[in-house]
Amino acid sequence: MAGNDELALDRIERWLGAHVAGFRGPVTAERFAGGQSNPTYRLRSGSDDYVLRKKPPGPLLPSAHAVDREFRVMRALAATAVAVPRVFALCEDDAVTGSAFYVMEHLDGRIFWDQRLSGIPPGERGEIFASMNRVIADLHSVDYAALGLADFGRPGNYMARQIARWSRQYRASETVQQPAMDALIDWLPAHLPPEGAPAIVHGDYRMDNLVFHQTEPRVIGVLDWELSTIGDPLADFAYHCLTWRVTPELFRGLAGIDFRALGIPNETEYVAAYCRHTGRGPIANWEFYLVYSLFRLAAILQGIARRAIDGTAASADAVATGATAIPMGEQAWALARSLG
Repeated sequence: MAGNDELALDRIERWLGAHVAGFRGPVTAERFAGGQSNPTYRLRSGSDDYVLRKKPPGPLLPSAHAVDREFRVMRALAATAVAVPRVFALCEDDAVTGSAFYVMEHLDGRIFWDQRLSGIPPGERGEIFASMNRVIADLHSVDYAALGLADFGRPGNYMARQIARWSRQYRASETVQQPAMDALIDWLPAHLPPEGAPAIVHGDYRMDNLVFHQTEPRVIGVLDWELSTIGDPLADFAYHCLTWRVTPELFRGLAGIDFRALGIPNETEYVAAYCRHTGRGPIANWEFYLVYSLFRLAAILQGIARRAIDGTAASADAVATGATAIPMGEQAWALARSLG
């Protein structure tokens, strides 16, 4: 963790006292290390530990860093089977510490960065994956309108809008010509599957965005809801399942491992479990969703590559991370060509 950076602790302490039941000072803060686009801090106080997540300071794009949306969706999901941290209060007054923020509970659990789960007994690995699968299935099964989230996104034409969005994002950050990405920008809109029933989508459902119980193989909290909206749950699930299509070296994936020896389900088994949990039949256009997800990830990585060149990347390993945009796009195009 880093220091408390720009937090005004005296004002934060007064605000917590007025808005968080049972709060007692004094408060200290440490910023979590990592690539979060919304600065995130662990607050220690006389009453408890909390997490504060805020918008970055300075001018921002209108829809970016929407901590109010994160707060809203987690508060709504608290009444469901989806494991989310308890959120306490939202502050939209920039005078407190320079930008909007919210405060939630600090979950004392485990975060796994390597999905091969080294150091975990093989029998427990399968249970960890089963819990992760159950939670995303629970999320996609929620009646979002009943939770007051009917206006949380625009479900209609979701995939077409997402493809257009990530195509624009890629073009805006393009550094060298990538024929694979050029081809995908044409191929994806021409191969759109029929639109299914919408659901709440997380947008970045990965193992390292989950908190697991300290001793039990189960998810106790889903973090980082910045990209959540109402959309196609199969796009959300396919992006999550890129784990099985990319190698550990390319992007913390599982491709090429011995699944049986490690006690980890293979892709077919994992997808089948999701279909059982959500009551779906076999997914007819699964490979299309994987092409889209690889393309989307390549566009995200290209954005990191652009920021590394411009000198604005937050992460020290941005150059190496950004360099993976090319092989990721090539993998997406190879899969698309295999579909005819």
